[in-house]
Order: sequence, then C-alpha cells, then structure tokens
Amino acid sequence: MRIDVVLPCLNEAAALPWVLGRMPHGFRAIVVDNGSADGSAKIAAELGATVVSEPRTGFGAACHAGLTAATSDVVCFMDADASLDPEQLPRVSGPVMAGEADLVLGRRVRAPGASWPAHARLGNAVLARRLRRRTGSRLRDLGPMRASRRVALLRLGIVDRRFGYPLEMVLRAATARWRIAEVDVDYLPRNGRSKVTGTVRGTLRAVHDMRRVMARQDGTQDVST
Repeated sequence: MRIDVVLPCLNEAAALPWVLGRMPHGFRAIVVDNGSADGSAKIAAELGATVVSEPRTGFGAACHAGLTAATSDVVCFMDADASLDPEQLPRVSGPVMAGEADLVLGRRVRAPGASWPAHARLGNAVLARRLRRRTGSRLRDLGPMRASRRVALLRLGIVDRRFGYPLEMVLRAATARWRIAEVDVDYLPRNGRSKVTGTVRGTLRAVHDMRRVMARQDGTQDVST
C-alpha cells in the first residue's frame, strides 16, 4: 500500500537530494513548490518526486495543495529542509495504518547540532500545554511530521492557509473526537535557516497566525487577514 508524503517547499534545493533519497519504499513524495527561486521544483522532478505548484504563498496553502493532489488512503506531512528524517515516516504512519489512531504527530527530539532556539522551544511548549488543556490530548509538540487518513482530513475543512494550518488541524481533529497520538522522531540539523524560527519576522508571523486560529476556534472576532 502506497502512502503519499506532502512536502511544502520554498527554496530547499540543497536539502531535497538528501530528503528524497531517504524516502522509504512505499512512500511517494509530493513536493509542493511554493514559489521557489532556486530550482527546487526542477530538482525534485529529476529525483522522481511528484511536483505540485502552489502559486499562493503560505505554508497552509502548500500543505492543502499537496493534500488535494494526494490519492493514497493515508497521507503524511513533513518539512523539506532535512530537519526530519523520512526514514522515520513509518513511525507516524504506522498507528494510523493499524487503526490505533486517527492523527499522529511526531514529537521532535533534538539531535546533537540541531538548531532549535530557546524562544522557539518555549513557544512550542506553551502552545502544547494550551492544546493539552483544550483538547485533553497528551501532546508535547506541534510537530510538522504527521499522518492521518486523506479523506478524513479533507472533511475537517481546515481553512487557514498560513502558519496556523498545523494548529487548526489538531484543533479540528480534537473537536471531531479523533484519537490523537504522538511518537518520538529525531530533530536534525536543518539545511539553511528556518523560515519560522530562523527570523524574528517569521516567528512573529507564526504566532500571529496561530493566535488567529485560536480566536476563530473560540468563536471570537478575527481582527486580521
């Protein structure tokens, strides 16, 4: 049985050969090019990946484009910057395939040399704590490597198309009473600087987007666009 893997991609030419070269047997890479200027799409295609172009900028836009392009029953998501090892995808997809969970997230365990700034770790811990209180799940990380069933994900109706997409997925899954689980995955030294935690602007945008998602789920007024 094949599993499609959605990889949102913005200027990851240097990382793609390693990432795609470690894709496990039975997993098909769907690289969603989100406006790369470094030839990422061409490299991904040459390496055998299915390439989808998403001209609308935004992490969530790329994720959703990949999800709609996928055809497998179970779908995985992961970053394309080599901070996560594709060989560990079976860890997150396994419980879904076995019918033991509806959504599985990879809890990042930092490997030697991995860059995970203190402010980013603190923000992630605070967010995870809020999710535990809100959803009752035992999540400790809003990890980017995750797996679920494709049709069920589409039916969740996730609307965020920016950095709030991963958070909204978990919130909507909890509201739908999904079984949400977490497994450990290695967090490796990424190739290049993170587009979220690597810059102040990226961090602030992510916080802004996630606050907007929380407000929307609470039914309070959304004051941003």
